[in-house]
Amino acid sequence: MKSLCYKISIFRMAISCFFLSQPVNESYKSEFIELKKWLKNRKFEDRNLTPARFPGKSCASEGQMIISLPESCLLTTETVIRSYLGVYITKWKPRPSPLLALCTFLVSERHAGDRSLWKPYLQILPKTYTCPVCLEPEVVNLLPKALKAKTEEQRAHVQKLFTSSRDFFSSLQPLFAEPIDSIFSSSTGLWFGEPDTCALAPYLDLLNHSPHVQVNAAFNEKTRCYEIRTASGCRKHEEVFICYGPHDNQRLLLEYGFVSPCNPHACVYVSRDTLVKYLPSTDKQMNKKISILKDHGFIENLTFGWDGPSWRLLTALKLLCLEAEKFTCWKKVLLGEVISDANEKTSLDVAQKICHHLLEESSAMLQRVSHMKDEKVSLVSQLALVETLWREELKVLQASAETLASLHITYLASSKCLGSPPVVGVT
Repeated sequence: MKSLCYKISIFRMAISCFFLSQPVNESYKSEFIELKKWLKNRKFEDRNLTPARFPGKSCASEGQMIISLPESCLLTTETVIRSYLGVYITKWKPRPSPLLALCTFLVSERHAGDRSLWKPYLQILPKTYTCPVCLEPEVVNLLPKALKAKTEEQRAHVQKLFTSSRDFFSSLQPLFAEPIDSIFSSSTGLWFGEPDTCALAPYLDLLNHSPHVQVNAAFNEKTRCYEIRTASGCRKHEEVFICYGPHDNQRLLLEYGFVSPCNPHACVYVSRDTLVKYLPSTDKQMNKKISILKDHGFIENLTFGWDGPSWRLLTALKLLCLEAEKFTCWKKVLLGEVISDANEKTSLDVAQKICHHLLEESSAMLQRVSHMKDEKVSLVSQLALVETLWREELKVLQASAETLASLHITYLASSKCLGSPPVVGVT
């Protein structure tokens, strides 16, 4: 196999955590026994970590080598090429993407059942998923606008990829006794929503995410293993975490199907419509200002966080709040310069109004979800996930509102005492 640094896909597991010793563990279950045997046959054996179910999340564990998974355990595109699918993939033009190759292999192996060499891994993969693309349409409608839009894009991408691959699937008919459409159905197409990755890592993907953990993950060319290390030691009887990346909750839900409580990277996105909601409708330069923001990448990823409005959001507001006679100074605004006392005050006031608007919206959505949970009993688990997201966004907005109120008071006090405004900004 050629030398490369693997990009690992994390499948969110039904039981997705590790225990550092035996008490109250899940290792006795047949699927985990088979998985450990299967891994041992591929030269991986671990005596430190044991699959377990935790009622909640403990403190983030950091430390030593968490796992060292041999190359023989990784499911890569090279694995697929060496399999019975290889000849079909290599002769197909254009060549199927790594994502398509991996997903085709997973579907084929799942269909093989007991005959599959990958059965121990396949049988612990989730039977259902909680990513928004898998949620019911009426639940998706309750998501924040930005996340709803991304979910619809993802759903369209999955459908397009699956539909455009039908001819390739049909070419595999000689491998199966059953009609190919019954094997590669629309339900299996949901697997194609996973990130376009280079490898899947059995056992490693049982590890849960914590945003508070820092890990180093890479393929070791010397040991030919995919290794994960943390920064400090782990105590016994505590759950071991890794970090999937510094992701906000909307991205975690979109890509992994869960929300992380008290996520330090959590934020609330401000849409373009909301951005201009509290600005003067009589501003003749508004369209030009919006165009400038768009051209310079300041119309997207405008957020409120635990520390208040982001620098990008405040900068966008300062430009939008420029007085007509100061409009020519827009480049200085994007560079972070203070233009005028009036501009600083107005942009801060608008930020407060937007924050309060989003607070009201979040509270209203929480009430709506709560009522729907009473009416749609079959959707309770999906609705609870959406409810958690809105509740976390509400907490972020409340923290932002407090920061803005403090900034406003400080700003006014400084203006009166010094006769000039301080620089107002939150990074």
